[in-house]
Amino acid sequence: MNFESAEILDLIDRCLAEDIGGGDHSSMASIPEGTMGESRLLLKQDGVVAGLALGEVILRRLDPNIEWVSMASDGDYLLAGTQLAAVKGRVHALLAGERLMLNFMQRLSGVATQAFQAVKLVEGTKTTILDTRKTTPGLRTLEKWAVTMGGAKNHRIGLYDMVMLKDNHNDSAGGITAAVNRTKEYLAAKGLTLGIEVETRNMDEVQEVMALGGVQRVMLDNFTPEQCVVAVKEIAGRCETEASGGIHLGNLRAYAETGVDFISLGSLTHSVMSLDISFKTKVVS
Repeated sequence: MNFESAEILDLIDRCLAEDIGGGDHSSMASIPEGTMGESRLLLKQDGVVAGLALGEVILRRLDPNIEWVSMASDGDYLLAGTQLAAVKGRVHALLAGERLMLNFMQRLSGVATQAFQAVKLVEGTKTTILDTRKTTPGLRTLEKWAVTMGGAKNHRIGLYDMVMLKDNHNDSAGGITAAVNRTKEYLAAKGLTLGIEVETRNMDEVQEVMALGGVQRVMLDNFTPEQCVVAVKEIAGRCETEASGGIHLGNLRAYAETGVDFISLGSLTHSVMSLDISFKTKVVS
């Protein structure tokens, strides 16, 4: 991922301005200007690291002369106590950027670690783990990147790259058949080649979708594992299947063993515990 894209640099600059405001008075008041320091970035929990390269970019926005030596790579699963990077530069810059750097790294590493755990739980099945659009506003690009660092895959990025007809769409359109038929007409008129996914709530709706044809994927929403087995048998490979709703790490394996192609987990991004990472700085002559 390009952490020096205009989009990411703008995000970094806005976040730095939010935190620093009129100045880091704690550092400016207590530490002489020009004081140099060296810092150790340490992992304090086992997990998948994500955001190391981003951390370097953040600190360089405050001091272009920062010396950053990475000792790990994004996507690495590492044990607590591992040093991730050694950093040298002006102490004012190191301390001004520390919190933002850690906020991003801890959050993204938490996402990557959660994704890694989910992927490990479905090993040996055909199921691919997907994320959702349940991301932190403004951070979707980064959080979806972190999901891939943990070995899971991205579902659609937004409303523009896949059609997903959920219950509200279907109910508002007058039913699944009306929603799907209008969607096919719309895509043809616009010259769009987007895939169509339809959410279903029961077997009657699954059968309705199958009778229509032309659908890329059926979502089995809040189905039990037993109901998923029945649905997968009914669909019989005619389109992709995705289980979603009420699925967590505790029952994930049971859903994967039903034979669904995909399982989407909002928890990959909306219910993540940040990974504990520290940044210790000392003055050098």
